[in-house]
Amino acid sequence: MLRRTLAKGAIGLTTAAMVAGRPAAAQGAPVEIQFWHGLTQPLGGMLEQVAAGFNESQQRYRVNASYRGGYSETMVAAIAAFRANNAPHIVQMFEVGTATMMAASRATKPVWELLQQTGVKIDFEDVLAGVRGYYSLPDGRMASMPFNSSTSVSFYNKDAFRKAGLDPEAFPRTWPAVAEAARKLKAAGIATPMTTSWPTWLMVEQFSAIHDIPLATKGNGFGGLDAELAINNPVLARHLQNLIDWHKEGLFRYGGRDNAADGLLPAGECAITFASSGTRARILREAKFDWGTAMLPYYDDVPKAPLNSIIGGASLWAMNKGPSGGRSEEEWKGVAEFFAWLAKPDVAAKWHMDTGYLPLTRSGYEQVKASGFYKQNVGADVPIEQMLRGGGVLTENSRGVRLGGFPEIRNIIQEEMERAFQGQQDAKALLENATRRGNVVLRNFERANRA
Repeated sequence: MLRRTLAKGAIGLTTAAMVAGRPAAAQGAPVEIQFWHGLTQPLGGMLEQVAAGFNESQQRYRVNASYRGGYSETMVAAIAAFRANNAPHIVQMFEVGTATMMAASRATKPVWELLQQTGVKIDFEDVLAGVRGYYSLPDGRMASMPFNSSTSVSFYNKDAFRKAGLDPEAFPRTWPAVAEAARKLKAAGIATPMTTSWPTWLMVEQFSAIHDIPLATKGNGFGGLDAELAINNPVLARHLQNLIDWHKEGLFRYGGRDNAADGLLPAGECAITFASSGTRARILREAKFDWGTAMLPYYDDVPKAPLNSIIGGASLWAMNKGPSGGRSEEEWKGVAEFFAWLAKPDVAAKWHMDTGYLPLTRSGYEQVKASGFYKQNVGADVPIEQMLRGGGVLTENSRGVRLGGFPEIRNIIQEEMERAFQGQQDAKALLENATRRGNVVLRNFERANRA
């Protein structure tokens, strides 16, 4: 059913793109807005068609969306273009590049300032709290425009659950219950009961947010460049030691860094995986068994747990042309109008249904729910419901992460996790080493970007 929905959405978007190619009837040429993105096909094509839909909705501006390589390549290209006084008006940047983009203050115009300057209105209170928090300043003002956001969830093999005598419609809520289910799965002949993709994002970043414990000082880095890692804490140590012990017991399999483990569940090689909500499309396409989606588990003896999960994906940044400025008021107005158009409920709803990304706004989510989409695509609403856990009220620990050099820190933590799974250290040493090494990265970033 989801594939049919995706197909219908693609047809509609293609039609919009064809219509958008017609000559504008307005007097004079429209103001050109250059938009560089980092999404490969088919998502990149869908994004470009979204831009075409905006172009068709009015005749004053024309957004030209173009692929410039992956997120890292796009960031490097945009900064180089800024230095050459030829930056795009808009650049798409992944969430872990947020601190880097904020540090490049001469190159970007914060969204709050853009809206104030142009008079364009966007109701950011309608944006999902977990998404809004990731891209906002400590005082709540928006630094960038949220767009394609995902979160992480639990996926599981319902047929394997039935084989193990487990209720296929009731995924365990807590980590101890997950471990017990894994033991029953193993006893039933399931060689790999569970695994995880994105080990740091899932088992450190998401875990910390859901349990309302800090990933770093200074409000996870939102309060300044002098933040230090705070991952060496008893709650995270207990969980990582459990993973290490479950690995030894044969209940958990380390599937590799980043998204290396994405294919294990759809291939039938494991019964439970913790992964990006965007993995849903792959499971739908490849799995030959009955499967389900559930929220991430938690420890119910930790106060305030469970809170909302945090996001992955990217946001859109408004860029100055170069060191000498060079943008006209009409260009800035076009950027702001495009951002406001993306936040419209029908646009946000369609993007969510066509791609599997979060619907950005509550009103977009409600529109999708009212359409019956979630009844036809069971489990597709789990990521949104999980983002709203805890009443959607963000804490300093659940709004996101704002650390410089964070991609490098992620790799450091993964390296230390690998040493632990290989039997070279326990969780205490893992966290001590990751904290020490990660803080070196933070201090280097602070020195390089100190005002």
